[in-house]
Amino acid sequence: MTLHAQDQSLDTELAAERAHLDSSRAALRRMRERAESLFATGDKVAGDAYTAEQLGRHMARRVKELADDPTTPLFFGRLDFDGADHAGRRYHIGRRHVTDERGEPMVLDWRAPVSRSFYRASARDPQGVAVRRRFGFSTGVLTSFEDEHLNRGEELGTASRILTAEIERPRVGPMRDIVATIQPEQDELVRADLADSICVQGAPGTGKTAVGLHRAAYLLYLHRERLRRAGVLIVGPNRAFLSYIAAVLPALGEVEVAQSTVEDLVDRVPVRAVDDPAVATLKHDARLAEVLRRATEALIAEPTEPIMVSDGSFRWRIGVEPLHRLIEETRREGLPYGVGRERVRARVVSLLQRQAEARRAESPSDAWLRRMGKCRPVTEFLDAVWPALTPEGLVHTLLADPVTLAAAAEGVLTPEEQALLQGRTVDGEAGAPAGTRSARGTLGTGLGRTPKATRWTAADAVLIDEASGLIERPAGFGHVVVDEAQDLSPMQCRAIARRSEHGSITLLGDLAQGTAPWAATDWRESLAHLGKPDAVVVPLTVGFRVPAAVVAFANQLLPALAVDVPPAESLRHDGNLDVLTVTDLTAATVAEVRAALAHDGSVGVIAADDAVDALRAALDAAGVPTATADDVETAARVTVVPATLVKGLEYDHVVVVEPAAIVAAEPRGLHRLYVVLTRAVSRLAVLHSAPLPAPLA
Repeated sequence: MTLHAQDQSLDTELAAERAHLDSSRAALRRMRERAESLFATGDKVAGDAYTAEQLGRHMARRVKELADDPTTPLFFGRLDFDGADHAGRRYHIGRRHVTDERGEPMVLDWRAPVSRSFYRASARDPQGVAVRRRFGFSTGVLTSFEDEHLNRGEELGTASRILTAEIERPRVGPMRDIVATIQPEQDELVRADLADSICVQGAPGTGKTAVGLHRAAYLLYLHRERLRRAGVLIVGPNRAFLSYIAAVLPALGEVEVAQSTVEDLVDRVPVRAVDDPAVATLKHDARLAEVLRRATEALIAEPTEPIMVSDGSFRWRIGVEPLHRLIEETRREGLPYGVGRERVRARVVSLLQRQAEARRAESPSDAWLRRMGKCRPVTEFLDAVWPALTPEGLVHTLLADPVTLAAAAEGVLTPEEQALLQGRTVDGEAGAPAGTRSARGTLGTGLGRTPKATRWTAADAVLIDEASGLIERPAGFGHVVVDEAQDLSPMQCRAIARRSEHGSITLLGDLAQGTAPWAATDWRESLAHLGKPDAVVVPLTVGFRVPAAVVAFANQLLPALAVDVPPAESLRHDGNLDVLTVTDLTAATVAEVRAALAHDGSVGVIAADDAVDALRAALDAAGVPTATADDVETAARVTVVPATLVKGLEYDHVVVVEPAAIVAAEPRGLHRLYVVLTRAVSRLAVLHSAPLPAPLA
């Protein structure tokens, strides 16, 4: 074939693919219009109000799921089969399932079993695929395609021009999905069984966050009704991160996934104070769970008096011995405290009911049973042996009463730790050593006389959630994805465990990026606190986003971080790294940002928290519009981010201002700097006037 004829053939093929894209978009539009019509008329076809409401919710969700974004390609690949079960068939692979008017597939959902071959087939193992085609797009317009003839041993892998362009494509705004670029090792994690809990130790740029989100989408596809009832929860480190990832699942047609920070999960009380770091660290220690458990159990007392209940002309009596057996039986069942209290009430009423039935030869009414359960002798008995308890009340008592704390913490906390927890000296006198009294004084709550009068701290909220879990059963989820999990404390892990007791989890993180005082150093410990000790830990070390020069620079910090993780690698050799000594940090930052704006993509300026406002003011004064980390929908290309909020975020161009100040701002400053240095996916500029930290020097 001549070159001219070959070009004509390619043009014809490209035109055919564009026509298929147009037809697919029209079919998706018809599917959405049909769903909108059913939504509008659902109340007329449903047999009753409840059915109408359920149908309305379903169709409203369906309308959302079928939304089309014209800037996003409806399909990104194609499979031509010449073997296995699909010989002679051709499938376009995309973000959702699209059918024609006869119900024939025009685009297959990337999660469908057939689509697995798009990610797993290779020249060595074609899986019946003759040709794998990738499509190039620009703002939703199909511009090119690229074929791999797997049946001839042709495989491009990471040499694929289209694959590389998609991975390296500049971005502004929220995180995008990676359905077009999922690699085989990522796909294996994405398609793990619902029953399996997995932990991904992911180096920077390896796509661990995307793996977790796409696993959630895959599980929702495979177990739609089950997970719709049980729910899927995404837990992130802060709201800026959740805003950044919020668009990924809706782009894949999944619109009913809960997202939360750990702080939002445990928000039973308003947080209005701050603990001293030493006190906060102690409260996040898993030993506090045992202290709370003991304090709860200590409230249960042995009965000492019989119950006497007047009932009209009758008088019912329950002796001490049957009451003792009743309490012991309920104890052994291991129920949450509040459930146990109601179980005791129900069993007392049952004993009264038996006496009434024996004397009256008839069963008492439901109203009689309710009245017996609330009568004074029964409630007084309950308050004596199994008193009512609130989570706030339990924690307040432990923090306010040295005697109660000492009894619950004996052999668990030292006297010094008990004093630290309560903001007092060991001998109980006021005026604790420096840093101790401030825990509940200048920095802390100044513990109120009652729970309502107390100004709670964030660590208190975690303790209250633990207490709540001892008293009542929290609602659980069918699957929980936890990102940046290396910063979870043992008590925060337990809070998540209570919400995934009967479900599975996907744990995502990087031990090298742990910045909290209680940051994990071993995933096995975190998994034990999460209630999933047998979860498999899978390392991802090869990155596709962060350039090799940036990764190599950041890896110099690893020996100083005291964690056992394999160093990150990168397949990107196109990035740029500049480490510049400057005299005027502000002026140099403005100049570097202007230079970055000459390139496509987003720009992130990262500095120590106390330097952010001045840098943003300088950029605004220089006529450079800026946004904060929370402003993911803004048109501004430049975001000024405090170092403490940048975890999990990415920018095409990153300007790091004064690494020494970032390190000096907190005890685990070198870990924070490792996070900061690995946020760039194209260019990194490091500006400093003070000497660089020793590992980088």
